[in-house]
Amino acid sequence: MLFNSYIFILCFLPITFSVFFIIGKYSHGSALIFLLAASFFFYGWWNIHFVKLLLVSIVFNYSSGYLLINKTSHALTRKSILFLSVASNILLLVYYKYANFFIQNIDQITGATYSINSIILPLGISFFTFTQIAFLVDTYQGKVKELSLTRYALFVAYFPHLIAGPILHHKEMMPQFAQKLVCKINPENIAIGLSIFVLGLAKKVLLADSLSALAGPLFTAAKAGGHPMLFQAWTGALSYTLQLYFDFSGYSDMAIGLSLMFNVRLPLNFDSPYKSVSIIEFWRRWHMTLSRFLRDYLYIPLGGNRRGKPARYLNLMATMLLGGLWHGASWTFVIWGGLHGGYLLLNHAWREIRPQAAERKAGLGGGLLGWAVTFIAVVVSWVFFRAENFSSARLILQGMAGLNGRMSPGTDWIDPLQLILPCLGLVLFFPNVRQLFQDHKTVCDDDRQEGQKTALTSTPLWVSILLYFFRWRPGKWQAMGYGALFFVLLACMASLTKSEFIYFQF
Repeated sequence: MLFNSYIFILCFLPITFSVFFIIGKYSHGSALIFLLAASFFFYGWWNIHFVKLLLVSIVFNYSSGYLLINKTSHALTRKSILFLSVASNILLLVYYKYANFFIQNIDQITGATYSINSIILPLGISFFTFTQIAFLVDTYQGKVKELSLTRYALFVAYFPHLIAGPILHHKEMMPQFAQKLVCKINPENIAIGLSIFVLGLAKKVLLADSLSALAGPLFTAAKAGGHPMLFQAWTGALSYTLQLYFDFSGYSDMAIGLSLMFNVRLPLNFDSPYKSVSIIEFWRRWHMTLSRFLRDYLYIPLGGNRRGKPARYLNLMATMLLGGLWHGASWTFVIWGGLHGGYLLLNHAWREIRPQAAERKAGLGGGLLGWAVTFIAVVVSWVFFRAENFSSARLILQGMAGLNGRMSPGTDWIDPLQLILPCLGLVLFFPNVRQLFQDHKTVCDDDRQEGQKTALTSTPLWVSILLYFFRWRPGKWQAMGYGALFFVLLACMASLTKSEFIYFQF
């Protein structure tokens, strides 16, 4: 079920919202059970057979956590339980996501003809698997103090985040579900949540899906062996860069808004990454909960920066390569992760040579140069992220370098710019949703503070002026504006092609 569908907006959401709070008047526990059942229904709408897989995963990991939280168990036994439970999660993910990929590569290397039946990838398996692995590790380390099966299951299956993140942490979510106020209607949370949801829906319906119409033909032509010229290659690559931005940003906003309507605050997952002036800053702003997971449960366990610079760089590269593979079973994702690993190594090395080159400390000229280098590097990496194979990516990059010809055929070159340039202006110069709602608590405290650290040290004058007019305030004029935008979006959804969110496939 898509957030940008009539069945979700006009049926599932109002019914779930109403019944949850009606039940909540009489029983907190029953309301949570209903919300859990609604979340399973939401997940099963696409393929009901995978609900059983999600249920088994939740029960298995809850049972493992129950054993791990028992401090009287022998240390070796607890370590074995952790190893077996984490390994089981990884094997499940490997089977569904990477089995075909591994067999295809073995066939290419050995010339064999191994085959298995086509495996359908369950939606959100990467997200709920990583979420539960983090829970198991924290339980083993004694960071989990109590276990409630209902709250644990809801922490994993909660519908606003289940399909495409963010990757949740138990300490952020389970205490919120335990509070009885979660079942009490909060008009302010509902108003703010609906407003954030509408903004996210606008990003998806009006911008991301429109940009996909520009990006798609480039990558389709490259897959067929076409040689895009300079202008075509850059407009296609920039279109996809912005499509992914508005698609992922839109989903993150909708998830935060939906959850806030139920009095539950999700972690911040997206904070204007294309404003970054370094790759280090980019990864503090892009998919923030994935960056947190990779740091806490992969980079640091590998040794982090505790064993000298060579080991630090090796651990960083290994983390990014695995992060790339997490996104999909394809060598193009591995290359994408390797590129960002290389970018980060260069960024860290440069800072050691030039400490004053840290973001926001290099002056206006250095900041503009840092932004330009960072943005172009990210655009290049997205080509591998989107391309079907290495050959397609190579053809597009050749076009971007002008090796396939410098002129664009035809006279329709103005049309793409009429969409790309305004979208780029919104990305770079307009306040983001966090800034528009900065007077209100909309996300989890820990990640809100982390997000604020990545914000600009000083707000530019034009942003302050825009915030004066557009900052969210309770009042009839803004209510009318958001309401009008919502009805426009509903009308547009009838005529525009609805597409899945890009991160659904991960």
